[in-house]
Amino acid sequence: MAGKALSLLPPLLLAAAGLAGLLLLCVPTRDIREPPALKYGIVLDAGSSHTSMFIYKWPADKENDTGIVGQHSSCDVPGGGISSYADNPSGAGQSLVGCLNQALRDVPKERHAGTPLYLGATAGMRLLNLTSPEDSANVLAAVTQTLTQYPFDFRGARILSGQDEGVFGWVTANYLLENFIKYGWVGRWFRPRKGTLGAMDLGGASTQITFETASPAEDPANEVQLRLYGQRYRVYTHSFLCYGRDQVLRRLLASAVQTRGPHPCWPQGYSTHVMLRDVYESPCTAAQRPQAFNRSARVSLAGSSDPALCRGLVSQLFNSSSCRFSRCSFNGVFQPPVAGKFIAFSAFFYTVDFLRTVMGLPVATLQQLEAAVVTVCSQTWSELQARAPDDGARLPDYCAGAMFVQQLLSRGYGFDERSFGDVTFQKKAGDTAVGWALGYMLNLTNLIPADPPGLRKGTDFSSWVVLLLLFAAMLLAAFALLLHQARTTKSASTI
Repeated sequence: MAGKALSLLPPLLLAAAGLAGLLLLCVPTRDIREPPALKYGIVLDAGSSHTSMFIYKWPADKENDTGIVGQHSSCDVPGGGISSYADNPSGAGQSLVGCLNQALRDVPKERHAGTPLYLGATAGMRLLNLTSPEDSANVLAAVTQTLTQYPFDFRGARILSGQDEGVFGWVTANYLLENFIKYGWVGRWFRPRKGTLGAMDLGGASTQITFETASPAEDPANEVQLRLYGQRYRVYTHSFLCYGRDQVLRRLLASAVQTRGPHPCWPQGYSTHVMLRDVYESPCTAAQRPQAFNRSARVSLAGSSDPALCRGLVSQLFNSSSCRFSRCSFNGVFQPPVAGKFIAFSAFFYTVDFLRTVMGLPVATLQQLEAAVVTVCSQTWSELQARAPDDGARLPDYCAGAMFVQQLLSRGYGFDERSFGDVTFQKKAGDTAVGWALGYMLNLTNLIPADPPGLRKGTDFSSWVVLLLLFAAMLLAAFALLLHQARTTKSASTI
């Protein structure tokens, strides 16, 4: 009896080894242990219409990993953007207190001192810096004074260039969607074959388009070269100042005031009084500003729900008459043909989401988007209120916003039916908001290395396959031996 048991030992050991090997291969190569301590980072996105705070987190021992940094929490600062405090700089700093106090709660106290804190201001402050550099400096000084009073590692408050805003938004989108590099379940870094996607951002005062291109840009001002994870990227980017949603609405309003007729992009049945200083005291409406006007004067303006006239008004924003390059988008700005997939976020998303969810209109094709714009621009004020009673102050402007988005994509950037099918309108990727803030922090904290993470590379895929086949063969051999041993034992007992 003991002899039989001993004879079964080799195949059983072989089978056990094979099973153990397979189990080890199926376990990810990352360490199995308690979740590591987290690091945190805070970015204040000081936009033209409002400020948002984003708190990011990542494992402390995985700084140069990918797909690791995610959004921990966020906070919207009440009131307007910091540029709206030009006459009251201290108010700009004070407006941030509520969200900063939330950050004190959201970030563990023991991590406060090591948490980097950044403030990046975008097109609203770029405009203020153009008209009054002194006011711009005072606002930044005021927010700096507030931010330095908190126990975080404050790294500065600065105004981003339009190029920075576009490129960091592109980095954010592609980082979150793991288009640069990905960690496979077999414990191996690999570069996805799907390539990068373009990014389109529509803010309050500017809009950005950024996408990878194979050819050098004819205008060097529109090209940025990046090295991420050992791969070089040539990126086309351009930011159009005064083409953000709020400034476009102001420019359309200035045109309507000049005609002294109804506003064709406003719904019929809607009327309001407009302060002339709110119309003309922006660099974006400087060309439309009368030589002399009473800044305190109010004019009454009504809507007419006229899609055709509204389209004509919006079309005037795009000048295609001159181009010194082989091709341009508009206003003489070089742009190669749009190519590949795109993600459109910020006001692009909110505008299209209104058409889809509130109006219940399909927008999957460019033709459908155009039809949806005509539909919303044909609505009366009472019809719009019935559809969206909670949208309040923004409701009269959805026609103008939607018409601008449709014209910008087709007339401005040159999307046709085929290329428009590659555009997705998203607010988030996973649980993280898409925008420039995450890319900005990733860059300043060196969380995306220029060199590939070779030291973190797991077992080579071909070696992994060989090992898998080897252990499978061991299992098959073990079972064959067991079967042979059983038959031999049966034959012996029969005799």
